[in-house]
Formats: sequence, structure tokens, C-alpha cells
Amino acid sequence: MRGFLKAALTFGAGAAIVGAGESIYFYRRTMKRNEAKTERTMKMAGTDWSQYAGLLSERKEYLHAQTHRDVWITAEDGLKLHAVYFPREDETKVVVCFHGYTSEGMKDYIALSDYYLRHGYSMLLVDERAHGKSEGEYIGFGCLDRKDALLWVGWVVGNCGGQVQILLHGTSMGGATVLMTSGLTLPQQVKGIISDCGFTSPKEVFTHVLHTMYHLPAFPVIPAADFINKRKAGYGMDECNAAREVRKATVPILMIHGDADTFVPVCMCEEIYENCASPKQKLIVKGAAHAESYYKDMEAYERALDEFIGGVVR
Repeated sequence: MRGFLKAALTFGAGAAIVGAGESIYFYRRTMKRNEAKTERTMKMAGTDWSQYAGLLSERKEYLHAQTHRDVWITAEDGLKLHAVYFPREDETKVVVCFHGYTSEGMKDYIALSDYYLRHGYSMLLVDERAHGKSEGEYIGFGCLDRKDALLWVGWVVGNCGGQVQILLHGTSMGGATVLMTSGLTLPQQVKGIISDCGFTSPKEVFTHVLHTMYHLPAFPVIPAADFINKRKAGYGMDECNAAREVRKATVPILMIHGDADTFVPVCMCEEIYENCASPKQKLIVKGAAHAESYYKDMEAYERALDEFIGGVVR
């Protein structure tokens, strides 16, 4: 009996050490700036971007040729945050764009910039904290970035005047950011929010990835990551959940998602949509993988934008 208990305790201690190591490994690869790699994210997302290389190259050349400048603000916790601003002539309509996980502002909106610039919108392409040229060691996953989003809105109002009309547009993590921002008190200049493949919360999207891509249970990785993140980054993995935040939303929201998204499942979009308290519209693009909806059906995407924006911006 003593031998059995000793063996059981030894096994339990070993399992705990393995679990702790696994949790720390996952946390560092996911939450720390220098260890969260773009190549790994793209592989997990599974979208074949090579088929759109020609379009992206053409639109990138056009975008970079437009007048633009770097903009900097300071976050509440002292981080220096960066964005690139593309002003149009009168600067009365501005879209503030938030990119996806491990990306940056000047990457995720290369193609979509064509739509907004054609329609006379100035564009503010934000580098979210711990991305691009913005400072920060720990990724905010929308939970921290939503407060930064309010500061960027404030910058736009200060730069363009009180008459400016603002849209918030986010993709993936940026989509979660703008949805989480909807639960805050927004200035009256914010007229609408567009979320493309936004997730509910870091906890839920990480649990999905563990189950579907690594075939691992959520325990002990997610509780351990939650504990570490509260100490290191200052927020819990489900502290801010887009499906809860939109219950407080008053600004109209357009949600877009691909039904072939295996990274952020479309069921998250459906859950957020059902919980949304403000005027809402939804576009589900058939056959679109993660962040692919605009490329998969550009006509339907732009038509949805036309209909939504036409109802909120004068």
C-alpha cells in the first residue's frame, strides 16, 4: 500500500510538472510579443493567401503612394502606441482600423483600403499594443486594446474636429477589439462598428485552438495561462468577452464571418450577434476561411458595407 501511494504521489507530481511546463510553453508562445510568430499564426489560420498575391501587390503599391504620416499616442499605462494616418481632403469621415493577431495596421488593410479611399474616408491604421511599432510586451487580445481604441478615437476627434464621423473596423483580434469597445461609452462621433471574424474572448478562442489543432484539453493550460496573464499582463482570459460587451452596445454593428473559418469558428459570430443590443447586420460568406471574406466575395462584402455605412454615416 505504501508503495502504491508513493508511486501515485510521484506520478501526480510528475504530471503536475509536465502540466505546468506545458502551460508556460503555451502562454509564452501565445501572449508574449517576441515569441508569438506571424508564420505560426498564418499556418494555424489555414488561409491560402498566395492566391491573392497579385491583388495585394497592386493595392499595396497604390496605398503606399498615398499621402500618409506616422501618429503616436500614449496609453493609460504609459505605452507609446503607433498608427499610420492617410488623410483625405476634408477629413470629415474617418475609419479607424484594427488588425489581427501578430499582424500590424499596414498589412491587414492593404486590400480593403481601396474601398475606403474610393469612398472618401481618411484611414487610421493602428498598430495594436505589442504589435508593429507600438510598445508592449504582452498582447492585449482586445481586452486591453479596447481602452486604447478610445484614445485613438479621441485623437481623430482632436485632429479632425467635432463634426467628424468615425467608423471602427476590426479583423480577427481587431474584430474582437472593436466589439469589446462597443460596450464602453463612445463619443457621439462614432457612428458604426464593423467586425470581421472577431472572437468572443481569448479564453474561448484558445480553448478552441487547443481542442481542434493540438487535441489537448483546456485544463490545465487555460486556467494556468489565465493566472499568469493576470499577474503579467493585468487581465483575465475571459475578463472581457465580446458576446457580453455587445449587450451594452448602442452603436450599430455589422458582423462579417466566413463559414469555413476553422481558426475562429463562425458560431462565435452567431453568439455575438444574438447578444448584440444595438442595431445589427450580419454577413456570412460561404466558403471563406479566416479573414478571407473580403477576398472570397468582394462584391457581397462591399455591398454589405454600402448598406450598413449608408444607414449610419450622412
